[in-house]
Amino acid sequence: MRMRTLLAALAVLATTLLVGSPVAQAAGPVAHYVMTAFTSSSESNMYVYDSANATNFNLVRGNAYTPPSGLIRDPSVIRHTDGYYYVVYTTNWTGDTIGFARSADYVTWTFLRTVRVGLNGSTGSTWAPEWFRDSDGSVHVVFSASTTGTAGQFRPYRITATNADLSAWTSPVALGIPANYIDSFVVKVGGTYHNFLKNETTKYIEHATATSLSGPWTFRGAGNWAGWGSGLEGPALVQLPDGRWRIFFDQYGAGRYYYADSSDLNTFGAKVELPGLSGTARHFTVLREIAGDSTAVPTGNRSLRSVNVTDRYVRHRDYLAYVEPVSTATDRQDATFTVVAGLANSACVSFRSANFPDRYLRHYNFRVRLDVNTGDATFARDATFCGRTGLAGGLSFESYSHPGRYLRHYNNEVRVDLFTSGATFAGDASFTVTTPLA
Repeated sequence: MRMRTLLAALAVLATTLLVGSPVAQAAGPVAHYVMTAFTSSSESNMYVYDSANATNFNLVRGNAYTPPSGLIRDPSVIRHTDGYYYVVYTTNWTGDTIGFARSADYVTWTFLRTVRVGLNGSTGSTWAPEWFRDSDGSVHVVFSASTTGTAGQFRPYRITATNADLSAWTSPVALGIPANYIDSFVVKVGGTYHNFLKNETTKYIEHATATSLSGPWTFRGAGNWAGWGSGLEGPALVQLPDGRWRIFFDQYGAGRYYYADSSDLNTFGAKVELPGLSGTARHFTVLREIAGDSTAVPTGNRSLRSVNVTDRYVRHRDYLAYVEPVSTATDRQDATFTVVAGLANSACVSFRSANFPDRYLRHYNFRVRLDVNTGDATFARDATFCGRTGLAGGLSFESYSHPGRYLRHYNNEVRVDLFTSGATFAGDASFTVTTPLA
């Protein structure tokens, strides 16, 4: 028995010695949260933040988007099937329009259009539009409207996209909620729709459920059911990786922001003040994205060989990344990187140059460069990649800051491009992690 134990221990030791370099922690997948908000200081500029944990948010860009006219209150963000980010927002205190803008990277935004929902004309109010994607893939905007302006009796309505680019919409349909409710935020679990909304009479956030988006709705939590108190608005929910739900809401009178967690959407914990943004951000939504899978990435000094052009490696040249043949000693040095824990998330990886150790591979306008680490949150995100099982063998690397975009070569240039189906992209986005060339 002792000999068998000794042999087993020696086998483990031999395996460890053969493996050699350590392996990064499996990616997860890794959650990443994008938030769009207006702020206490501006109703005409949208701010964009992100977070690795849905608690601590970092500013990505202040004044990221200003509409051609009007306001940008209550901006709600979604990632559509075309890979673009879209926001829908309140355009004015009164009127019957909502606004839309789009971004490829959630940093630079382009105005798309205003949509006239046609409920109340210039004398009413149309507020707090929120995205809702149903389980059948249909895309809706749920908004609150009053026929008599800001002091009127608001009701929630929805419009539904009738084409793939979200440019055409149905006429409004009432959700079937009684009068004087506003700020509806809808999520669906199984066959149940959950609507969290503000009672404009009592100023409490309440909870209703239904088996149809158009109702009838049953109020499961009314009044001070959650113990959060009154004077709250702008509820927004996101599901966390462990299955819990987090609701965010604005205590507008005190200028504070809070969140609370739930395992079942029926019972929530006490409200917790949101660090850093309380008193600054107003009425936001949070979009959860994931990057990577359970694939581990070897760390230490490594080189990346293209799977579909096997005589070429990722290397830097003039501080830009290419996939090229290597022959000289300089080429081999330029094609060697130290794979380290991700700068923005340790479950992913970053690629530090072996011969310029203050520089990392990062994407900038989706072109991959070798840049000096500036130490800020934007650089960290753009220099972090999460491992995935190779799309065409080997490993693939998904952008942490822009899930759905992969490290790939195109015309020998290394880029971070949006996933597309087919063998060409799969081959261009797959790499063999080899022993270091230098």
